[in-house]
Amino acid sequence: MSTLERMRDWLRDHRLALDAALAAGVLVAMVAGSFVESHGADGTTWSARTPETLSLALMVLAAAALVFRRRAPMTVLAATVGLSLVELATADPRAPVAMSAVVALYTVASATDRPTTWRVGLLTMTLLTAVAMLAGPLPWYTQENLGIFAWTGMAAAAGDAVRSRRAFVSAIKERALRAERTREEEARRRVAEERLRIARDLHDVVAHHIALVNVQAGVAAHVMDKRPDQAKEALAHVREASRSALNELRATVGLLRQSGDPEAPTEPAPGLARLDELADTFRNAGLPVEVARSDAGTVLPAAADLAAYRVIQEALTNVRKHAGAGAKAEVSVVRVGPVVEVTVLDNGPRDGEGPGPDGGPGQDGGAGPGHRGAQDDGADEGGGGHGLLGMRERVTAIGGSCTAGPRYGGGFRVHAILPVKNHTPALGDPV
Repeated sequence: MSTLERMRDWLRDHRLALDAALAAGVLVAMVAGSFVESHGADGTTWSARTPETLSLALMVLAAAALVFRRRAPMTVLAATVGLSLVELATADPRAPVAMSAVVALYTVASATDRPTTWRVGLLTMTLLTAVAMLAGPLPWYTQENLGIFAWTGMAAAAGDAVRSRRAFVSAIKERALRAERTREEEARRRVAEERLRIARDLHDVVAHHIALVNVQAGVAAHVMDKRPDQAKEALAHVREASRSALNELRATVGLLRQSGDPEAPTEPAPGLARLDELADTFRNAGLPVEVARSDAGTVLPAAADLAAYRVIQEALTNVRKHAGAGAKAEVSVVRVGPVVEVTVLDNGPRDGEGPGPDGGPGQDGGAGPGHRGAQDDGADEGGGGHGLLGMRERVTAIGGSCTAGPRYGGGFRVHAILPVKNHTPALGDPV
């Protein structure tokens, strides 16, 4: 963070100090202006003069009131206008006390709504200009009197423009946040609906065919001794029903496969024993991967072993796709008591610098989440997975936990804790 950014953050957190500095600057400007006389002996020359004690006191009071301009803008405006009116009506020559009223009017315009700005601005402009024209020692048409009208009008317009811009930027940010929340909710809703649909299909398939198999098996057992031909027919029906059930189950469960999975895999389910092979595939694709393991002798249950492998595979895939050129990944597998901890780190670009999965803004920077967002909401390029949602569900199903998030200074971290022993829910536990 640069010195300018640190100073800006400090001033944002210490607004009273910023207002005090502004008040001091306004006081210096008013005092400097009070020593200059624009109407010399010939009417066109500049000369120096000494302000009166009352004028100096009014300038100090008006500048002191500006310190509290954010806390009580209307009160500060009333105070500065009052002090300016006293100066305009009594001083000869005048001191620029009205400068404080201009700053206070800008503050009111930037902190309130447009109707209030119009009412307060017109009242301030009319009051100061009228007193300057009618009660001052100079003719009413002099540039000094018209300047008060112009400066107060510009202050009100500038404050209203700043307020409008702030409201516009705030509305854009709010719409972006609302769109992000809506997108995440829509992704979760679709996942839930798809699960419910698949669950219903599986229920229908299993309930219908298993019931049919049960009935036909009962018939075969009943007539096996007396009517073997009828028993053979019943067993044929059992075989046909079981084949139909397997085909329908295969078609339904096939919807859950990853886009690159084979149609009918025959090899054993992968696990941490194939971690080096997995790392080599990513190294060959151009992603440097370092593997560190301290789980020698640990035998994980099949489900936990597969979950660990899939978590590492998903994390490395997202690093390869979205972490940008020059990214490196580190994989560690550590046995800690009754659990095994799996961690995948990368040194991808800082938030907002890397390209997202759809070519948009980079990692986890808000509206454009990069490859981190792709994990979170299922926006993977292939459309075949649900990223972190799938990781967490896979690990949670075996009694573990999975967390992921950006690293300080850039990059991303995926951390999974897997139990060494099988997790079996106790009787009465929620399923």
